[in-house]
Amino acid sequence: MRLYKSAFILLLGILFITGCKQKKQEAPQSEDKPSVVVDVKGEVIKYAVDTTNLQGYLAYDAGKKGKRPGILIVHEWWGHNDYVRHRADMLAELGYTTLALDMYGDGKQAMHPDDAGKFAQQVMGNIGEAKKRFDVALKLLKEQPSVDSTRIAAIGYCFGGSVALTMANMGADLDAVAAFHSGVQLPVMPNKDLKATVLVCNGADDPFINKESVTAFKAQLDSLNIEYKYVEYPGVVHSFTSKVADSLGNKFNLPLKYDAEADRKSWNELKNLLNEVFNESM
Repeated sequence: MRLYKSAFILLLGILFITGCKQKKQEAPQSEDKPSVVVDVKGEVIKYAVDTTNLQGYLAYDAGKKGKRPGILIVHEWWGHNDYVRHRADMLAELGYTTLALDMYGDGKQAMHPDDAGKFAQQVMGNIGEAKKRFDVALKLLKEQPSVDSTRIAAIGYCFGGSVALTMANMGADLDAVAAFHSGVQLPVMPNKDLKATVLVCNGADDPFINKESVTAFKAQLDSLNIEYKYVEYPGVVHSFTSKVADSLGNKFNLPLKYDAEADRKSWNELKNLLNEVFNESM
């Protein structure tokens, strides 16, 4: 337990197309409007940075006409898995085009916390390489026919939240950035290069998030007059948006636990942020 926790705390401190799937559903409308069929299409996207092959996942509503905002999603320290693809589909159902990127290469996934810690530290320990991988995915998203390249956001979970926040702090061309159960003691802290509106949703009782780091993060944003919202959910610990958190926590003796209410509330916070920043209700 001590080994896993140390790796996790260190992580949070430092922090074309080969296949497709489609699903259709009717989006509820008001009584005076007909139902709209949402035709979500998911595609595996292969791309590369130098000699590193990467595997992302693109999701969008194929039945929606015109360009729309694009959302980049960064995975947890476990790697690019079904969870991040599910979130991409959820955002596609709302009308966005979403790219779940790959920070590890070849869609690599960790089956053990030791490996997850190593993979994540390899990325965050070389922030220049991390930025290259993020920037290539951002460019790929902007090039999609359904994307309005002038309206882009990035979100991330756990390790991915720290990546998204760090990239925004490094001046990434983003209108908004959102992080969930994410460390905020970052390799690059908020500075004058930050352009995005910021949302962070964390568990108030997450043992992996140092209270002093939260205070420092907020103070830095306040000093820059950056528009942000930091939300803490009482009694909630790490990985509260993931339904497999309990089983992983039990398996590896880690303080991970899904919380349905915090999951719902944080998702609504994200939807509100995107609606406000993009000035439309998707």
